Amino acid sequence: PTGPQIRFVHADYTSDLGLERPGFDLLVSLYGGFISERCTEHLRPGGTLLVNPSHGDAAMASIDPRYELSGVVAARSGEYRLRTAALETYLIPKKPVELSPELLHERGRGIAYTRSAFAYLFTRVA
Repeated sequence: PTGPQIRFVHADYTSDLGLERPGFDLLVSLYGGFISERCTEHLRPGGTLLVNPSHGDAAMASIDPRYELSGVVAARSGEYRLRTAALETYLIPKKPVELSPELLHERGRGIAYTRSAFAYLFTRVA
């Protein structure tokens, strides 16, 4: 078997990327928008989605039944740490809001949470 293979795709994710479905173990969306919504088909079940909250992909993944929160990346004093405990304390909106894909698209960005993280890791469960 070969070692890990990394592929960066510079393309418009809203169009057909011509990639395997599902063919990837990791999907990264940092400041990219709602990538999870369009690219989940390329992520294998059991694969990891790494997203940040600024452009709404963390909120979108949190309401997508195909994903389960499996960790958060916390930043402190220039160090990043993966946390997998007390995940139920994350992704709680600061203000009452009925999260939906339509609301997130209308806003074009994420929402504020009571406890934030630099990034969130979701596992594709379906």
